[in-house]
Amino acid sequence: MEAVSAGTPAGILSFPDELPRNRLGLAQWLTSAEHPLTARVAVNRFWLMMFGRGLVNTPEDFGNQGDLPSHPELLDWLAVHFVVSGWDVKALLKMMALSSTYQQAAQITPRKLKLDPENILLSRGPYGRLEAEMLRDQALMVSGLLHYEVGGKWVKPYQPPGIWKELANQIGENKYRPGSGTDLYRRSLYSYWKRTIPPPFMLTFDASERAVCVLKRQSTNTPLQALEILNDPQFIEASRVLAQEIMATTGDPAQWVETIFLSLTSRYPNQDEIENLTSLFTRESEKYQSDVNSALALLSVGEAPVNKELSAPDLAALTVVANVILNLDEAKMKS
Repeated sequence: MEAVSAGTPAGILSFPDELPRNRLGLAQWLTSAEHPLTARVAVNRFWLMMFGRGLVNTPEDFGNQGDLPSHPELLDWLAVHFVVSGWDVKALLKMMALSSTYQQAAQITPRKLKLDPENILLSRGPYGRLEAEMLRDQALMVSGLLHYEVGGKWVKPYQPPGIWKELANQIGENKYRPGSGTDLYRRSLYSYWKRTIPPPFMLTFDASERAVCVLKRQSTNTPLQALEILNDPQFIEASRVLAQEIMATTGDPAQWVETIFLSLTSRYPNQDEIENLTSLFTRESEKYQSDVNSALALLSVGEAPVNKELSAPDLAALTVVANVILNLDEAKMKS
């Protein structure tokens, strides 16, 4: 029987004699400037994240079973630039975000739909729903709650009661203990995951479970997602904090509605939208004026302090309006 030793596919890149034949050597081989795949695979995944479709539309397969790149020269250039930059991910993403290709309008015309239905030719800007982590982070950022600390230990945001105890085994920690203070408002990257009990919000918005590696998430649209945003404490709290910030700086309900709408959708509302949302505010305000305890209950959601100088019924009503706007497709989509 022929003896074999540790090595790498020579068809990709022969293993240099000067490298140790262990995991360190393998890592150095993978990140070698001469390696034809590592930088291209990485760049393609970042392109997929930014544009919704990779230059190679099979990010999980760069072999002969996968798709050919739609723009091979661009993929090559990006890969070389990535290596030369010292594998600078932030610089790469910034370059993509500031490109004229990314900043195109996402509007589609009948002609573009006919000639380029999947946007393979990059004839328009990306359009797609924000991923689960981005949705939560966006709500925290717009409301001013997001805590920008980088690095550190995991944190536990709000979670519905009972889930943890129902699913956790009885060994070790079997009770979910939410964090407090800035821990509640850190980016979703730091949210604690237990393999068998992932954050329910993340799963509802198509985050993958940690049992398997998923490079390309599906994007579903279900009523449960709308219910999640309308009822999740993190989103109610973010809506309330945004509402009270707006109420403290601008004048009347129409102005409040316009400012919140602009903050969440990046455009001004038209007259019909202003009238409908202002009417919603009026109805909710009248309801809470006749039931102040319900207004106070809504305003008590979350740890962030409530501005008690503002009218509780009006603040609760504007919280509802902000939460409704947060649930619009335009507030949840990248376009």
